[in-house]
Amino acid sequence: MINNGASPKDHAQDSLSKVLIPDIELRRPVPHGTAFRTHEWRGYVPTFKAIVVEKSDGGQKIRLTDFDEANLMEGDVTVRVEWSTVNYKDGLAITGKAPVVRRFPMIAGIDFAGTVESSTHPQWKPGDRVILNGWGLGETHLGGYAEKARVKGNWLVRLPARNSARGAMAIGTAGFTAMLAVMALERHGVTPRHGPVIVTGAAGGLGSIAVALLAKLGFAVIASTGRPTEADYLRSLGASEIMERKELVGAAKPLGQERWAAGIDTVGSTTLANVLSMTRYGGAVAACGLAGGMDLPATVAPFILRGVSLIGVDSVMCPLERRREAWRRLASDLDAVKLAAMTSEIDLSGVMEAGRRIVEGGIRGRIVVKIG
Repeated sequence: MINNGASPKDHAQDSLSKVLIPDIELRRPVPHGTAFRTHEWRGYVPTFKAIVVEKSDGGQKIRLTDFDEANLMEGDVTVRVEWSTVNYKDGLAITGKAPVVRRFPMIAGIDFAGTVESSTHPQWKPGDRVILNGWGLGETHLGGYAEKARVKGNWLVRLPARNSARGAMAIGTAGFTAMLAVMALERHGVTPRHGPVIVTGAAGGLGSIAVALLAKLGFAVIASTGRPTEADYLRSLGASEIMERKELVGAAKPLGQERWAAGIDTVGSTTLANVLSMTRYGGAVAACGLAGGMDLPATVAPFILRGVSLIGVDSVMCPLERRREAWRRLASDLDAVKLAAMTSEIDLSGVMEAGRRIVEGGIRGRIVVKIG
């Protein structure tokens, strides 16, 4: 036996290296799905499934594909995404009906829930359960329709102990926005004794949760919908009266008959103008949607003759403390049985079709997306 000067330990280390270090020159294939935690493996970049929006001639294209982990954006927390959801805004992004996506390529999905995988942020550690919605996710920062996300720790909210990740995404941005709208009316001083509250677009995700929240808080709820066939569904959520959408379309009178103390509007345009014209003296309307358009063909009459307030509700840049309050409230003020009844489930392969249907008004309630 020839001894070239190497010790038995050197031979052992050399053998171990041949096993552990990929041979770049031979380009030995790495099985798809092999889980490596770092990029130190030469010649291999981990990938994960994601729905990616890319720019194309005259528009955009979208597909479910493998995304290189190396292309994740900067952030101090990496999250293993478990659940996401389909909101109206997601539908606009997926279909390209509105310029939601402002960076390409973009992983779609404006919110997610999951588990921290790694973190350099002082507040978060591996294993923490977190929620993220807003902050440009799916618009300017790679979004939640993916098995992995890298984000800023300051954007995250801890998953309430009473919520599962699936339950949090059954709420999602739509339900979070509904809670913000309810809180806005409360800050204005609206209480059940002042009279009923109208919710427009009531059969949609945001509207459905708004109806359920208001009903549990003791409000009489008027549910406005363009789908009168959903009347029984809306009553099951707590609506005391159903109004067909056609009563709120067309040019609004400067002042209509006073019918409700407050409103939560998800539609905008002439619907919001009509809601304002029929709001009682001193009432308030929280505006949080634009399904009917971004315009507001109204007069100043409700504001200067009845003292009505129009309150804007934004979920994207909402301050962190208000976010935490909203998620705490959702954990206690939203009936879990009603939430379950309004929620259906898909996986990533069903997101694109769901996005198309939600923009067309074909979705009732909420949709959760199973990721992991």
